[in-house]
Amino acid sequence: MKKEFQNNDSRAPYSASAIPSRGRLYDEGGCRMRSPYQRDRDRIIHSVAFRRLQYKTQVFVYHEGDHFRTRLTHSLEVSQIARSIARALQVDEDLAEAIALAHDLGHTPFGHAGEFAMQDMLEPYGGFDHNEQTFRVVTFLENRYADFDGLNLSWETLEGVVKHNGPLAGPFSREEGPVPESMAVYSRRHQNLDLEGFSSVEAQIAAIADDIAYNNHDMDDGIRSGLITVDALRELPLIGDFIREIEVSHPGIRTSSLVHELVRRSITYMVADVIAESKKRLASIRSPGEVRTAGHAVVAFSDSFKAAEKPLREFLFRELYRHEEVNRTMDRVKLVVKKLFKHYAENPNALPDKWRAVHDPFCDQINDPESETDRQHARRVADYIAGMTDRYAFEQYRHIFNEDLEIK
Repeated sequence: MKKEFQNNDSRAPYSASAIPSRGRLYDEGGCRMRSPYQRDRDRIIHSVAFRRLQYKTQVFVYHEGDHFRTRLTHSLEVSQIARSIARALQVDEDLAEAIALAHDLGHTPFGHAGEFAMQDMLEPYGGFDHNEQTFRVVTFLENRYADFDGLNLSWETLEGVVKHNGPLAGPFSREEGPVPESMAVYSRRHQNLDLEGFSSVEAQIAAIADDIAYNNHDMDDGIRSGLITVDALRELPLIGDFIREIEVSHPGIRTSSLVHELVRRSITYMVADVIAESKKRLASIRSPGEVRTAGHAVVAFSDSFKAAEKPLREFLFRELYRHEEVNRTMDRVKLVVKKLFKHYAENPNALPDKWRAVHDPFCDQINDPESETDRQHARRVADYIAGMTDRYAFEQYRHIFNEDLEIK
């Protein structure tokens, strides 16, 4: 039998690694060189889905410029912030990093616009959720290993993926509607993922690192695009203070350097706030189990920071995410997703051979065989399209419909 990896780092009692991992669905034994969460991280990085993130939209579609964030660069930025917070709170950095790197694996091409289009197309079959799609990727859609489908991640990493936005059921859930089918079926049949409990400290860190990254880096990309300006940001609390501090200490600073300094200071401030607030909340927590039954998140921003940050979120929604140019582009790429979905739904043989053979292992059986067949096929089409990059989706659109879609 392989000897399990021994980690001699000093960890807080509430760290997930303070107790042994709950294991994997398929037992593979231990590893002398890597902890379970290091193995998870490495499997995520080497997955096909992770590589595809390079050409998946964050806010701006890939052809709009080489310097805008993609889902890949966003995921790397989230993981770096997560590691910093995890180190300060003395919890498992590798677990926080693994969850951060995995959290967007299920995103469709064209960012949230693609997700909204997929939701519309899958409405008759239970809808679409990118977090559920990430779960499907890591549990069965990745087909690389000889002994199992999926990545066979440890229970703790899988839990962090499932509960990226908190508990999925019970009194503390913020989700509307039932638990997504794939997660509910997996938890019932294979591994109980404790869907009503809060996730580990490490998973909560990955989730809040996501918030920190997209707020700041979307602000950076918005300025780079010309859709928002530094002058407009001056009017915001906190962000405006940072701008004035930079200009006082660096008179005549060029705009590009000012923006970089602004993002640096903002991220540092947010990380420091999370660490200070979380330490207060964790002061009485003595085990990973207490984290899950605390009744509230133990990793969080302070109330004072949340109040100061709210205007920034509102500003980004108003001036960037809902900007006329962004919306025009998003409307057109939604059309790409919807027409591709309709084409493959109506022409099953148009799917690649591999995808025609996929059977959803987490689809609850229903009594009507015809409806079941339709539902399985719709889910299969969604899995195929969700895995596409922006670039590949455009290529398929041109090939199938023999037309270029002008999206600028």
